[in-house]
Amino acid sequence: MTKDYLTTNQGIPIPDDQNSLTVGERGPILLQDAVFLEKIAQFDREIIPERVVHAKGAGAHGYFKVYKNMTSYTKAKFLQNPLKQTPVFVRFSTDAGSRTAPDSVRAVRGVAVKFYTEDGNYDLISNNIPVFFIRDPIKLPDLIHALKVDPVSNMHSDSRLWDYMSLTPESTHMLTWLFSDLATIKSYRYMESHGVNTYKWINAMGKSVLIKYHWNPCAGIQFIDSAESTRLAGTNPDIASKDLYDTLEDGKTVEYELLVQIMELDDEDKFDFDPLDDTKTWPEDMLPLIPVVKMVLNKNPDNFFAQVEQSAFNPATIVPGISFSNDKVLQGRVFPYSDTQRYRLGTNFLEIPINRPKTPVNNNNQDGNMQIMPNHGSTNYSPNTLGCGIPKPAPESGIPEKIYVEGYEVRKPISKKNDYSQAGERYCFLNSVQQDHLVSNIVESLSQAMKPIQERMLIHFMKANTEFGERIAVALKNKLLYST
Repeated sequence: MTKDYLTTNQGIPIPDDQNSLTVGERGPILLQDAVFLEKIAQFDREIIPERVVHAKGAGAHGYFKVYKNMTSYTKAKFLQNPLKQTPVFVRFSTDAGSRTAPDSVRAVRGVAVKFYTEDGNYDLISNNIPVFFIRDPIKLPDLIHALKVDPVSNMHSDSRLWDYMSLTPESTHMLTWLFSDLATIKSYRYMESHGVNTYKWINAMGKSVLIKYHWNPCAGIQFIDSAESTRLAGTNPDIASKDLYDTLEDGKTVEYELLVQIMELDDEDKFDFDPLDDTKTWPEDMLPLIPVVKMVLNKNPDNFFAQVEQSAFNPATIVPGISFSNDKVLQGRVFPYSDTQRYRLGTNFLEIPINRPKTPVNNNNQDGNMQIMPNHGSTNYSPNTLGCGIPKPAPESGIPEKIYVEGYEVRKPISKKNDYSQAGERYCFLNSVQQDHLVSNIVESLSQAMKPIQERMLIHFMKANTEFGERIAVALKNKLLYST
């Protein structure tokens, strides 16, 4: 085996590190996928104490109220009573930059909401862009490496970014969002966000549906162009964080509405794309947005480090009535988020007050660094009689969902890739000014890449929409001629 071939850290050859090991083409990811686990666990531990991604953040406390009882779709208790307020903590963040990155720069932004429900914590993580670069989580370390600084020069490189994107056709749709004006903002109060992943809601009868989440700011959506983004990065790099803080400090509230798209399981095959593919959106004309919740933010954190920097979120933190679909990226997020936090904050990161549920915690986990809530009594095991059998298994709420899984273990991409249709539709959806800005923003960055990379990327844009690709090609040529 030569040094040109992929291996694990143990030197074992890796034939495929672009597709996770799943049950069949669209089944769940297997825990025995040692290649994925090693790659993602190594990635989780790359940087400490700063988050590897979403390093810079701002936070706020608040509450939410459901509009109406959602019993027909989910048995989750916090989605039933319109009269009840559930406390929340929200962290806004910028994905690829460091803790000192300007707020206004072009980037994916995260909105992580921790619901302190009566059945324990529920974490809902979303981005300001409704799709993602990749459809398989085993690619995440490569993606973030391409977005981060060059390990030799320690500087950002457009060539590295476009080199990766040009070899990853599934990213084409995401690029039409990332290089639009929606990716440059100056206020979190006017920023929408989307769950990206597909979850399941399960009702008391064991019936499940597929769910996509969307947050809409009640004050409306606002964004800025590239020129304003650059100006603010130099003059007011913390503008979005400051805007949120000052608004709450002045006694005002910041409000968002949570909407969902609901798909019946039997409808998964009715589209020309895979609904569990995170590079795709669900058509709103077929699957309309349903208002579910009003969230009100009304209080700043008491201490930034204790409550914002030490807050920890995990897509695997769910409550009865909510479950995981076979969305590969979601499946791949179930393990690494808590793994990252154990490395970054310590084994007992859930005992930090901002992360601690408001319901009792009762299990036999013990000790570890920073233990402040030790278990009591001599019976730190189950089953037992000396402790009267406590803690006892919790009763099942409603009828469990019946899930049947069968298939060969495979490393295989999905069949319905359709990497270009939605990217082309996105371009056509924009008005003329927005199209101009999208082309200009792409050219500004792509022009810094080497010519072979530009040519590869142009092929993808042409396949998405001929006019779109031709406009980029012409603008790119003119810019390069002008530069020389």
